[in-house]
Amino acid sequence: MQIALVAMVLVPLFGGVAISLLSGSRPSWSRNAALSLSCVVFGLAAWMWVSFDRASSAIQFSLALPWVPALNTSMHLGVDGVSMPMVLLTALLTVVAVLASRGIEDRVREYHTLLLLLEAGLIGVFVALDLIAFFLFWEVVLIPMYFLIAIWGGPRRSYASVKFFIYTLAGSMAMLAGIITLYLRTGASTFDIVEIAPLAATIDPGTQTVIFAAIAIGLAIKVPMFPLHTWLPDAHVEAPTAVSVLLAGVLLKMGSYGFLRFGPSMLPHGFEAARPFIAALALVSIVYGAAVALMQSDLKRLVAYSSVSHMGYVMLGIAAGTATAISGAVVQMFSHGLIAGLLFLLVGTVYERTHTREIAEYGGIAKVTPLIAGAFVFASFASLGLPGLSGFVGESMVVIGSFEEFRLHSVLASGAVMLTVGYLLWMLQRVVFGPVNEHRLAMTDMTVREAFAIAPLAALTLVVGVAPQTLIGVARASVELLAR
Repeated sequence: MQIALVAMVLVPLFGGVAISLLSGSRPSWSRNAALSLSCVVFGLAAWMWVSFDRASSAIQFSLALPWVPALNTSMHLGVDGVSMPMVLLTALLTVVAVLASRGIEDRVREYHTLLLLLEAGLIGVFVALDLIAFFLFWEVVLIPMYFLIAIWGGPRRSYASVKFFIYTLAGSMAMLAGIITLYLRTGASTFDIVEIAPLAATIDPGTQTVIFAAIAIGLAIKVPMFPLHTWLPDAHVEAPTAVSVLLAGVLLKMGSYGFLRFGPSMLPHGFEAARPFIAALALVSIVYGAAVALMQSDLKRLVAYSSVSHMGYVMLGIAAGTATAISGAVVQMFSHGLIAGLLFLLVGTVYERTHTREIAEYGGIAKVTPLIAGAFVFASFASLGLPGLSGFVGESMVVIGSFEEFRLHSVLASGAVMLTVGYLLWMLQRVVFGPVNEHRLAMTDMTVREAFAIAPLAALTLVVGVAPQTLIGVARASVELLAR
């Protein structure tokens, strides 16, 4: 199984390089090769999911390979109950993203190369157990994402990609400073996270707080938390559909995952000092994101700001630190990946037919494209937290689990659901229902390819909503180690 873990990083990495060397090949070769490779990675992730020991809180499938002896660093890889769901989510959404990329006609080979390199970096972040390897994979994600937006994005792609790059690079520099300080203050002879964590926990509280603050800046930009969120709407609006799926579905989870990895167990005093601030900013993100989404006229911007709000629930759960709240945060991370991915796919589906994302340009598509309309209704109800769907499970667990630690935040966060209901029902009324816009009478309904991309996300949204233990059971043992 250790080989499978390594293969999940190496297959997309070397596969992407191999695709880039297919000079003069047909675009279909690059598409089919990328789809095949991403399916292989998903198969390996599913195999690991089935083989994962739910009763163990230890790192599983661990493998450490010598890397840079001069720096006392190794390529140590492994998963626990928090990272395993993120690995599965990344593998699934990459397959979906490749399927959603059939409309890309320009520089197809380079596009799919970058898509696979992005997958390698994302999985690497979730399985790396060495601080240097973690930071390396963190930076690897930046490069393909920048070019995917800058080359294949919309009219303002240069502005959006540069803004994304500057924000992310600034956060990375703060994080690197924190990691180096952490290493120096522990006096450790290794960057291995498993070995350095107990040493880091003994650093004096004041120094821990400074170190955690530096690392948290880089993490908060990725989440993103208010007020470091402004790069996200621009990136989403300009990014191709498939890139938005991975951006919202997985890349944002890098930040929240990092808070769990660096916070409660590695820098407990620093995390404890930061908890009230994280909770306050999480609440602001929840309310602000939902309120601004309510004012959007662009479908993609609406979904982008909804992501700011939904990731706020994740951060509130992490800040609360109870077992229920952290479990809810993990479920919400997974659930948001599914639902946001589904919504961005649907926005891309209607955009391909109409070449507009303006909500006012739609109306009554349920009468013209019932399958697309039905998927929109399903995804929106999942996003607003309808019982029986995954969105309800994560947010309700966060609100309930946070009540003990942050009562006011919990009450206000539960009340903010009404804003979510407001902007989603407002969107459905104007896009799906109401009078038919005569300019949309020629719209065609969902194709088989689009259905293949949408169906697995919708199915898992339902499965997690009806049987949440399938996900909670994987995370429980690891969550108990992190909980207060």
